Amino acid sequence: MAHRILIVDDSTFFRRRIKQILEEDTELQVVGEAKNGQEALALVASLKPDVVTMDIEMPVMDGITAVKKIMASNPVPIIMFSSLTQEGAQATLDALDAGALDFLPKKFEDIALNRKEAILLLQNRVKALCGRKLFGPKSSLGSRYSAFNSSKALSTKNINKVASTLGTRSNIGTSASRDYSCLAIGTSTGGPVALQKILTELPVNFSVPVLMVQHMPGSFTQAFARRLNDLCDVKVKEAANGELLTPGVCYLAPGGKQMTIEGRAGSARVVISEPERFPNSTYKPSVDVTFDSVAKVYAGNVLAVILTGMGADGRDGCKTLKSKGAKIWAQDEQSCVVYGMPQAVTVANISEANFDIAHMAGHIKNEILN
Repeated sequence: MAHRILIVDDSTFFRRRIKQILEEDTELQVVGEAKNGQEALALVASLKPDVVTMDIEMPVMDGITAVKKIMASNPVPIIMFSSLTQEGAQATLDALDAGALDFLPKKFEDIALNRKEAILLLQNRVKALCGRKLFGPKSSLGSRYSAFNSSKALSTKNINKVASTLGTRSNIGTSASRDYSCLAIGTSTGGPVALQKILTELPVNFSVPVLMVQHMPGSFTQAFARRLNDLCDVKVKEAANGELLTPGVCYLAPGGKQMTIEGRAGSARVVISEPERFPNSTYKPSVDVTFDSVAKVYAGNVLAVILTGMGADGRDGCKTLKSKGAKIWAQDEQSCVVYGMPQAVTVANISEANFDIAHMAGHIKNEILN
């Protein structure tokens, strides 16, 4: 049975375009269209779609208000379409705060080299959200992970075999023999929520620098870093080329660039490069690229965490880190928006523990600060 999609946009042309693209995939069926948020509310209630695509700026009721009302009455996975501007970034982050799970730019040429690539990306992003079970009103960014069906068992036999005791091992949370120099985090779809959940729980005296790679457009990362900085006790900033890594500061890789670390432990510096320096990397920024450089500088004195996201970015970088003796954790399936990146490191037997996002920060603090 095809996944049922509701398209919400005030542009007839854009609705027609999205419908055509989605229905090129036989697994996707557009069951309704709305030209504003008010219509979307009624259609979500009557059609019970699996996913809603939502514009931000619309008459009668804007997309952010519609997301809030939908999540309060008939929760459903929502993917936003926005402009790649500073204003668009702020509005998109507000939409994620309201309950949306993902976003894409309205200009597909901003996210893909050609039409075929853009079509596949949109189809795959929508399908990735299908099947997510949401319930109950959610009031703030980071609180929605409890909305996922936590009673669902891990669906992959290999994961059960590899991770049958994850989160219960006696050595989890005890780092007496390890002096950590860095916390490295990689994430994609659902990452803004997950990162905020973790960073808002870190203390102001956090003892190591935090390196974060979030798949996000270049116009979004600065706004996202500012938002996190306003909410957190630790300092959060978009990483700048040449700056010295400082304990207790969280560095977000700039979108559209690659972030690496050079130097020695205690005096390592950020290097921000154009993506052409790493031509084999699909993602900009790439978790693999950053983690590989972290392994060269800090060797095994690293705690690396892979959070929710599509694909397998981070798997190779985590493999490199683990070969140096680093500790690797992953977010568990039940609390992920998309269980792609964490699954990749889990089934490859790279991650030694999988944690619910609600408890991840506590485990990080116990591991690094105790």
